[in-house]
Amino acid sequence: MKILFCTDGSKISFNAIRSFSHWSKNAVVDTICVIDWSFLPEEVSVENTGFASSCANIADNILNNAEDEIIRAGLTVGERIKHCGGVVDAIIEQIKSENYDIVVMGSHGKKGIQKWLGSVSREVLDNNITSTYISKNPHEARRLLITIDGYHSAAEAIEEFLPKLYLADKEIYVCMVNEDPNFLFLEGNIDSNWLMQIEKNQEQYAAKRLSKLRNTLSDNGISIVESAILVGIPAQEILKYAKNKSIDLIVTGTKSKNKIDSFLNGSVSRRVLENTHADVLIVRS
Repeated sequence: MKILFCTDGSKISFNAIRSFSHWSKNAVVDTICVIDWSFLPEEVSVENTGFASSCANIADNILNNAEDEIIRAGLTVGERIKHCGGVVDAIIEQIKSENYDIVVMGSHGKKGIQKWLGSVSREVLDNNITSTYISKNPHEARRLLITIDGYHSAAEAIEEFLPKLYLADKEIYVCMVNEDPNFLFLEGNIDSNWLMQIEKNQEQYAAKRLSKLRNTLSDNGISIVESAILVGIPAQEILKYAKNKSIDLIVTGTKSKNKIDSFLNGSVSRRVLENTHADVLIVRS
């Protein structure tokens, strides 16, 4: 597996690569460090000052420390990438230039207005076309929750990605949330038999999807501790279930392959990411 590890030298970013290492198989890690000088006025000529050299030295020191962290985590050191300039643009450019399986980043996990201020991980996630692992806090790295929704392509992407992870000593939980049909309509006089049929169809699809996922894991020698079909508002039910089970990593999928407009506009994945204390792996289809 080929990884792009994004670091600014902070403890949070180094915690991210340590946390990810507990779920990885034979990963080769390219590391990118970007020293942001985009805040400087346009009239300032960086090349004619010692600032550029200073930035390069800082980046080298951060990359050296990152390599030590990667080795301690039992992963393989790959390429060193350093940039000076806009952080998000540099990371996205690097992602597009290589065929990475996953991008690893740390996040402060801020909520409310704070999440819009200086959140590099959020901006990268909103523009990224590669699966992304977001780490917030150190965890036991033992309990994993796989969430399945009604999008066939997203579910298939998760099933294809799971064999890349190290799951041999993990507790695997799976849940699928069926939206309450009563929430889907504005009219209050919908035929009750029709609602019952919708519920029945949802249950059948969920059972079929969970069975397929169970077989995929079984083929790779992995068993599921518990699977659940929940009913309600998806993000709320996932967050509640994850909290009750003390989940360390939530795996969720997205059907989009391009810029994540739906992610910006309130997708289940975004709501889960913003409101959970667990790490989150968002698998792109």
